[in-house]
Amino acid sequence: MDLDGLNNAGKSLEDAFFAKENARLLEQLRAKAKREERRKALRDVIQITDEGLVDHLLDLGLGPETVLAVTLIPLAMVAWADGSIEPKEREAIQRAAAEKGIVPESVAGQVLNSWLTEPLDAELVSTWRRYIQTIWPSLTPHERAEVRKMGLERARTVAEAAGGFLGIGSRISAQEKAVIDDLATLLAG
Repeated sequence: MDLDGLNNAGKSLEDAFFAKENARLLEQLRAKAKREERRKALRDVIQITDEGLVDHLLDLGLGPETVLAVTLIPLAMVAWADGSIEPKEREAIQRAAAEKGIVPESVAGQVLNSWLTEPLDAELVSTWRRYIQTIWPSLTPHERAEVRKMGLERARTVAEAAGGFLGIGSRISAQEKAVIDDLATLLAG
């Protein structure tokens, strides 16, 4: 092979290397941008500022859609604790959810509204419980405490918003308290 042929072969090798390297770098940039989108969406759903927890949830493969379901099912469980939801209770629950950042127009609000229209399917609740028990050991003690605090706080807010009669008596019914206690036990493990 002459010098020109060697130079051309070298240039072709160099071009091929950089084309492959550029494609790899471009894919890395796309993956990073997608992760940032998912991080923002997840942060919006769980409304906490602990970036370590957000990253860990993403690393576990838990996207915003999954976390949304995980955080909303306990609210619906509390709402249906006594077997029915009155229109004023629904409004109070939606107001309580809005105070925690869940507004009716949002995806979370729409999902919650559907769960407030019909009682939760027992299979959905059972699947939710199994899912929590599966992911729980993957979380650090600090992350478990954060998730527990957030979940129980939201559940209590919903129970208090719908409970009581004319401001007299306990704002949390016995059925709602039983559901909250059950959630506390599940999230204590």
